[in-house]
Parts: sequence; structure tokens; C-alpha cells
Amino acid sequence: MAVPLVKRPAAVTDTSVPVRHAVIFDLDGVVVDSFAVMSEAFAIAYAEVVGDGPAPFEEYRRHLGRYFPDIMRIMDLPLEMQEPFVRESYRLADQVQVFDGIVELLLTLRVRGLRLAIATGKSGPRARSLLDRLGLLPFFAQVIGSDEVARPKPAPDIVRHALSLLDVPAERAIMVGDAPTDVASARGAGVATAAALWAGPEEAELLAAGPDVVLRRPVELLACCPSVPRR
Repeated sequence: MAVPLVKRPAAVTDTSVPVRHAVIFDLDGVVVDSFAVMSEAFAIAYAEVVGDGPAPFEEYRRHLGRYFPDIMRIMDLPLEMQEPFVRESYRLADQVQVFDGIVELLLTLRVRGLRLAIATGKSGPRARSLLDRLGLLPFFAQVIGSDEVARPKPAPDIVRHALSLLDVPAERAIMVGDAPTDVASARGAGVATAAALWAGPEEAELLAAGPDVVLRRPVELLACCPSVPRR
């Protein structure tokens, strides 16, 4: 499969760069490194509900971005795994790490006048609890979970809902995600997409989804987000 060429972000001083008023972030794999916690929580849930044998976490990880019940249906696993998975995710939340460069990125985007939101495969309460615990919640004007829209990713509902709450038109926003589901959700809402590669996702699969911009470090997003002109 041919891999699309990496697009180099234009310089902030380039007047051809669209003025963005908002950035919508996925959470896991973009803002926070939660994979070790997910792996342990998934293994415990699998053992409790399914029984002995290795938990298929690598397959689960390939579906990240989707809502947990949807992943269970895709993998033909019992939906009863959700309760212990969520329980253990809360218990282990102190082990979740913020990716290097994210705090500095969020600070700069806020200084530049952009509005920020989270649109995640997690439930809204769990996402807000985690961000609050990490001290990141104040950065985001909105945090939307997959349980708070009619159709979770890859449907565009969660991105459209974020745009509505932020009061920003689609052409003035960009979404940062690490999965093809993020790209599909944003594209369906008419929003530009940036692929985040710093968590080491399935790079070929993500690039094949056709993101508008490819980012290898969080700071590279700044080239796509110049300061919002003052009114």
C-alpha cells in the first residue's frame, strides 16, 4: 500500500495558513499516554468476564477512538467487560502520563486565542475526571464523550457537537487524532485533520486515512494555528 507523503506544516508567518479558531483533540494517544493503564484494565476485565487466556489488547488498541461497547461488538467480546474495565481505569488513573510537549502546546494555543475541546471515545465523565486529575481540564472549553452523542466515532456527530458548543464553523477548526476513526469523524463534519504520530500508532493505516497534516511532535501543530485576529 502506498503511504501518502508527509505534509510539512506551513510556517506561522505564511499568510496562506487558514486562521483556525478552534482545535479539537482526541484524548488517548494524543493528549495522554494511557496505553499501559488500558492494557492492565483490559486484562483484568477479560480475566473476570471471559476467563483464562491472553487478553487480545493489541486488537483492542487497533480500534481505539471508538466507544468501548462498539469495540466489544466488533471483537465479539461480552459487553459485561465494560464495568470492570471502567472500574480499573479509574483505579489506575494516577498512572496515566501527559505526553511531552502537550502542556506547552495547550498554553500556546490558548495564548493565541484558540478555543480547545476534547472529543474522545471515552465516556464524558471518565474523560473529565482524568483531565481534572492531571490538571488539564481548565485548558478545554468543552470535553465531549462518546456517550454524549447519538453516534460515536467514526460518525461525525461528536465533532459537530464540539463545533456547536464552541460556536466555531467547521472551516475554522482542526482535529488532532491518532486513529483513522478520528480522521473519518472530522472529515464527515467538514473539519481539517491532523494525524498525531507521537504515540506510535499504526502509522501506515493512519496515513492511508488521508489526514490533511501529519505531526510527529505536538509543537508542530502550532504552524497550523496562528494567532486568532482580535476583533
